[in-house]
Amino acid sequence: MNHSESGDIDKTTPHTTSWLEWLGDFLAREPKNREQLLTVLRDAAERDILSKDVLGMIERVLQVSDHQVRDVMVPRAQMIGIDKSATLATILPTVIESGHSRFPIMQEQTVIGILLAKDLLAYSVADAPPFRMEDVLRATVFVPQSKRLDILLREFRVNRNHLAVVIDEYGQVAGLVTIEDVLEEIVGEIADEYDIAEEDAIREREKNVYIVKAKTPIVDFNARFNTNFSDTEFDTMGGLVLQALGHLPHRGESVQINDYQFKVSQSDSRRVHLLEVRRVVEE
Repeated sequence: MNHSESGDIDKTTPHTTSWLEWLGDFLAREPKNREQLLTVLRDAAERDILSKDVLGMIERVLQVSDHQVRDVMVPRAQMIGIDKSATLATILPTVIESGHSRFPIMQEQTVIGILLAKDLLAYSVADAPPFRMEDVLRATVFVPQSKRLDILLREFRVNRNHLAVVIDEYGQVAGLVTIEDVLEEIVGEIADEYDIAEEDAIREREKNVYIVKAKTPIVDFNARFNTNFSDTEFDTMGGLVLQALGHLPHRGESVQINDYQFKVSQSDSRRVHLLEVRRVVEE
């Protein structure tokens, strides 16, 4: 008696059967275009064959080829650059306040190189050599605004670059783009140690100190702290802080509004993400 006759191996579980049925159905349909493929994948997610997170990532991967560098780049007006003639004493505050790891080095209106923050560590020791910008400059990668994101991501990976300067059709600097900007188009916003749960927009860290998501509606903040901040011009706490400062703030910037001190805990060149909020207690 062989194994198939004994039934020892022929038995299939309901899970295996459902998977085989789905696979057969998938092959029978043979998607002819992207929309048909997405329909099949969404059906797989409804059957719990794919998780919704994986489905979302696949959808974004398929969309990346439709997007160009201009869709995700940091505009020139929001770039944090360093002048070629800057000294180490003037560079360090910029590096600390911004929290970035790479900086374009500017000479008039042109980017002549990239400075890595980690290269400055060599000048922190007692017997460090004199600082010269020429010694730490790294080559600049230039890309056009019209380059597709999937092509740029492949170039980043092959050439091991993390940042590129974007130029317009006239060869002028239009902004910059990082590998994180591209990856976030695929995996969504990349979290770090400051992030808090989606449903937990306001979290108490210690007495009178809170971590607040910048997109928290002002009405929710008012309800939590019994405040009366106006939401006439802005709906969120990030917008309120933006209005008070008068510009897009960098990480570490703070402003006091009424009885509360708002400090930017996390931001990028396009928006504020998290705020550290302290209740100002008068002595």
